[in-house]
Amino acid sequence: MKKTLFVRIALICAALSIGPLTAWASDSDQATPQPEGTPAPPALLPGMAGPLAFSAKPLSYDVPHLGTVYLTGVASGLGFWQAHPLPGDQIWEGDVSNGQVMVNKPDGFFQFFAQAGAYSLPALGALYFPATHAIGDFYTAFPQGFLKLQPTDSFSIMGGKLPTLIGAEYTFTFENMNVERGLLWNQENAVNTGLQANYTIGPVALSFSWNNGFYSGKYSWLTGLAAWTIDSANILTFVGGGNTSETTISSIATPVFQNNSSIFNLIYTHTDGGWTIVPYIQVTHVPEIHKIGALESANTYGAAVLVNYHFADDSEVAGVPLGGFSLPVRLEFIGSTGSNSGGAPNLLYGPSSKAFSITVTPTYQYSIFFVRPEFSFVSAFNPTNGLAFGSDGQETTQTRLLAEAGVIF
Repeated sequence: MKKTLFVRIALICAALSIGPLTAWASDSDQATPQPEGTPAPPALLPGMAGPLAFSAKPLSYDVPHLGTVYLTGVASGLGFWQAHPLPGDQIWEGDVSNGQVMVNKPDGFFQFFAQAGAYSLPALGALYFPATHAIGDFYTAFPQGFLKLQPTDSFSIMGGKLPTLIGAEYTFTFENMNVERGLLWNQENAVNTGLQANYTIGPVALSFSWNNGFYSGKYSWLTGLAAWTIDSANILTFVGGGNTSETTISSIATPVFQNNSSIFNLIYTHTDGGWTIVPYIQVTHVPEIHKIGALESANTYGAAVLVNYHFADDSEVAGVPLGGFSLPVRLEFIGSTGSNSGGAPNLLYGPSSKAFSITVTPTYQYSIFFVRPEFSFVSAFNPTNGLAFGSDGQETTQTRLLAEAGVIF
């Protein structure tokens, strides 16, 4: 049975050009628990903000001496046009956005989750890294995977490549309301290698993690989350974390200023019928550290609201909902402090720059198939000369028209 299972996984990976991600019972990547009853520690599947959803009846295999193992996945592609591309970007771009499979065992004392495949990480106002580069420059073709020990219903310990506790948006496109991650997400880490403990007591869920921050390889970050389920429709979450030491490690996955920062989120989640509304605020702080080029300290401060309305669709096949139409919208504002003359780190479009964004992503899912066009607009204010948009960094706005389509099972 084990050999047959792994052969099937390999064949599906090849058919999807390596790929999937899952949401049928997921919360592992999610900073805010799902507002359904008492919050639980992060589950083994990627967090899903909607509107996309995995099958309510995922593929499953009974493995001797192990139990039931579930298989889910995503295969999708995207294409976009953008005004004023950054140096190195193209006006037109087409790429694989997801080609991933996920295998997990979500019950019993010993549990595990493994995710493998290709992905791209589109984000507003930032350079686009195609899937071929993202795998090598960020989290490899095995971006997330961990073991979990669950000795009691209220306590668990996880170890491996974990989704971050920070923020209100997830790492991969299929997990989020919008295809592109937002301006606030650009200040956050995404995948942490380390250990995490989770505990629930009544309506309160707590998580604490010791990890390598922005995938630095140095285990000097501490992060924590406290979520209070006020009632079935409302959750309030506080998240905080930061580097406990000064590090000079720098790479595409490890921006040196952000990796030396501390970050805090206050996130409110409200659900009501077809509505999901998630306003949140975020503050980051980078201290004065001369050896990394931060000659004075600097902060970012931001606020965003993510709104989705799902139009009711009760159709189903063999008891599995077919999905329907949704309309997610995201609004954001972020600002930074510091001065060029004082040698403050650049955390946005130069010290003391600010930016606003709007993203609209109409989404339609039918069974395992989905399509979602997207409009996004970013406007930068008070940018440092040469650090905004366009080939010379002089443009203050960027518009993107994007579409993503694929299958999710």
